[in-house]
Amino acid sequence: MTSALFSAPSLGLLRVAAVVPELRVADVDFNTRAIRAAMQQAREQGCALALFPELSLTGYTCGDLFRQAALLHAAQAALLVLAEATRALDIAAVVGLPLAVEGRLFNCAALLAEGRVVGVVPKTYLPNYAEFYERRHFTSALNAPVDHVFLEGARVPFSSALIFRDATHPGCVIGIEICEDLWAVQPPSGNLALNGATVLLNLSASPAKLGQAAYRRELVRQQSARCLAAYVYSSAGPGESSSDLVFDGHAMIAENGQLLAEGERFSFETHWVVADVDLQKLAHERLLNTAFAQAPSSPVTALDVRLPESALQGKLLRPVPALPFVPSDRAARAQHCREVFAIQSTGLARRLRHTNTQRITLGISGGLDSTLALLVSARAFDMLGLPRKGIVAVTMPGFGTTDRTYHNALALMRALGVSMREIPIRDAVMQHFADIGHNPNVHDVTFENAQARERTQILMDLANQIGGLVVGTGDLSELALGWATYNGDHMSMYHVNAGVPKTLVRYLIEWSADEVFSGEIAHVLHDILATPITPELLPLKEGQLQQKTEEVIGPYVLHDFFLFHHVRNGFPPHKIFFLAQHAFADTYDATTLLKWMRVFYERFFSQQFKRNAMPDGPKVGSVALSPRGDWRMPSDANVALWRAALEALETSALHALA
Repeated sequence: MTSALFSAPSLGLLRVAAVVPELRVADVDFNTRAIRAAMQQAREQGCALALFPELSLTGYTCGDLFRQAALLHAAQAALLVLAEATRALDIAAVVGLPLAVEGRLFNCAALLAEGRVVGVVPKTYLPNYAEFYERRHFTSALNAPVDHVFLEGARVPFSSALIFRDATHPGCVIGIEICEDLWAVQPPSGNLALNGATVLLNLSASPAKLGQAAYRRELVRQQSARCLAAYVYSSAGPGESSSDLVFDGHAMIAENGQLLAEGERFSFETHWVVADVDLQKLAHERLLNTAFAQAPSSPVTALDVRLPESALQGKLLRPVPALPFVPSDRAARAQHCREVFAIQSTGLARRLRHTNTQRITLGISGGLDSTLALLVSARAFDMLGLPRKGIVAVTMPGFGTTDRTYHNALALMRALGVSMREIPIRDAVMQHFADIGHNPNVHDVTFENAQARERTQILMDLANQIGGLVVGTGDLSELALGWATYNGDHMSMYHVNAGVPKTLVRYLIEWSADEVFSGEIAHVLHDILATPITPELLPLKEGQLQQKTEEVIGPYVLHDFFLFHHVRNGFPPHKIFFLAQHAFADTYDATTLLKWMRVFYERFFSQQFKRNAMPDGPKVGSVALSPRGDWRMPSDANVALWRAALEALETSALHALA
């Protein structure tokens, strides 16, 4: 993709590297060459910024050699050499060195870009316990006597309260802390984030010991989550002295609680990890999190810097799951399903307790959504100690009902031990057509919706008859697309699937079949999973379905992908298209993606009126569309802006991809 529309700045992406270079203790020349070579290799991979470990110019384990003028002078000279190299190599870098300032020695990080030292950040918290004795040599940033230093005559800002605003990548603001700073009760990175830093860098020298790697990993991941930021971490490697300690060279890149990349440990050779940080996603997270904006902060100094543009090189170095609502790891997916099922069941149980209701009705079609609603209902009744006979499950055969779904519906109801009712709707709908003067041979929206409303009327009236509630069966994906008949299957008295997208419904049923139920129930569930998705509203032709939902509105796997990135991340159409290209590279071409994206946006905007009148139902994940909670949108919001963006994609993007 060569179009400017898909450049890293336009997409909000910053490619960064966390590097652990080969190192020799106190051999500044060797270390400088290793760092320069790694900078070049990082740039060849498209990186705009490379991070190196704590005291990477000298080594962390120099001990009293830090008091040697020769070492200090060599480190400062090397810093200027590497600063100049950033111009030739077209990359920015952050390196560590000891720096003498006004008779004090500081453990520092220096940001290098555009051939200069942009700023120097001294370490704030100096560990002086167990294996650490940094106070023997270094002074804390809290005791810095000046706010600038002179390097080769150039005045360079010197403070732990610096942030660096990048002019190349919108939303890229860099903050730096050093090793122990992250272990502190209040890490400096928290204040830097509150002042706008979105990319936090940590130069570290954390020795290896049992449990330390896992602890570090969790610290990095959690700090990225608390700060709603990217957190890039590079720790000293095994080239450090092994007199009493071993250093494992741990490199990580995390973003808002997710570990994007983690490197090999215990390697003597230079190694690194590279990832594309999503600045647009971080900006959206901060807009959503109002608590972030309310937190108190201390002043910082903002410096301007211009990083080189990240070169994506046709590859995206971050995970882009095709199923964003469904964990790819089987164990994580099972836990996910377990939690969602518990939320749904508890929500319904709470509503039944509040209304003192011991009976419910729901329609069972033999399809995915009604199956999940029935399973949830059974669990809710079990939780309350109510007999499952209080669940009145109704199958309502119509013009498009197949033998397969009909028999699966009956088999599932029978196996679960609920009360079964069969109420055919053909005669009632035909009478209704006669009443309103509709030709039953015209299979239009009236033909389809009359059936959906007849079924809802039956369920509502039956609920009144038994003194119960109607449990809704539609899912989150159908709400997003408005794929429901207004005041038909759109309506219920409690909507247990309201927060569950279609792609997750399938896995919830699969999980239920494998872990919750067995025998005949599991057998029926697996057959339901293998059944095509259909509303079963059009008449059968020679016993075969004439209506498959995904042939009409598009694959749910795509719509759930669009929904997640539109609502959860607030991404513009060109960004979602770019991500979809990577997620579905082997499945859908650009033309197909754009076709169904247009359907998604048109329906999402035009069908908001249905969501604004949706019944209560539990939120289960990070995307929800309840007008009382997560998604408040006017029914008459105009889609023109998004439509224009799609039209631009269809003309420029497809030409760029040709």
